[in-house]
Amino acid sequence: MTGKITGYSEQEKEIRYEARKTVKRRIWDYLVITAASLIYAVAVSLFLDPNSLAPGGVTGISIILNRIIGLATGTWMLIINIPILAVGTWKFGWRFILSTMYCTALTSLFTNWLTPYGPVTVDPLLAALTGGALIAVALGLVFKAGATTGGTDIIIKLLRLRFPHLKTGSLFLITDALIVTGSAFVFKNIDVALYAGLVVLVNSLLLDLVLYGRDGAKMFFIISDFPERIAGRILEELDIGATYISGSGAYSGQEKRVILCVVKKQLSHKAEEIVRQEDPDAFLIITSATEIFGEGYKSIFSEKI
Repeated sequence: MTGKITGYSEQEKEIRYEARKTVKRRIWDYLVITAASLIYAVAVSLFLDPNSLAPGGVTGISIILNRIIGLATGTWMLIINIPILAVGTWKFGWRFILSTMYCTALTSLFTNWLTPYGPVTVDPLLAALTGGALIAVALGLVFKAGATTGGTDIIIKLLRLRFPHLKTGSLFLITDALIVTGSAFVFKNIDVALYAGLVVLVNSLLLDLVLYGRDGAKMFFIISDFPERIAGRILEELDIGATYISGSGAYSGQEKRVILCVVKKQLSHKAEEIVRQEDPDAFLIITSATEIFGEGYKSIFSEKI
């Protein structure tokens, strides 16, 4: 008489364990995104918007449109992001865009909710410094949770698909500069525009510190049994170059293809995630690269004098 087999095999237990870990990680990510959305809204509604500081991006455009047309800034943030998110979904798929939609909707809601409580300060310098710092903290948390705040992030990603020779940093600088300059004409106050530029500068500097400390970039050495899969995703999803280095194990003598790539700090966490997803048993070395010369980075001819 055969008895009924109960329980799960080791493979099934491993699958269920990984599934539970994934669910817990996603719940934690959404809790982090919720907190980051609130911090971002505090920066906008209590510091920047009441002092007419338009710091670039969709937030800056929304503050400007609020003064011209009168609709609430948070509402403008949502309205502007809707078509951008729609195009982003079409181009990059639901997996990329779902958490961004959640972040965008929550940020807009919190911004409108907190607006009646502002401003915390009417000193434009304090507002610029505090608002820029809070935005940097919020963006750092959002990026670490695997999301974005939508807006110009997606627009620039789309532009890079169409014009891959354009540098991401340059595109962000151009869009922010145009919005900050536009705020000077709308508010008829050059001082306000200069303070808004200070917000952009503070945000940029502190975001790097929040995400990855003071290092310039990350250099990855990846030794895996699936180098083609990992390198393919790095090329496609991160839009950065990778190089194969031939190697062999000292003990086994087995030939290996080592992946070498230099990753900008904002993308380092995503590169780690790609390696983890494709080969949890990969041997990964990450080191700091403080100066990088070549395409996508500094020119070896012009940067040093």
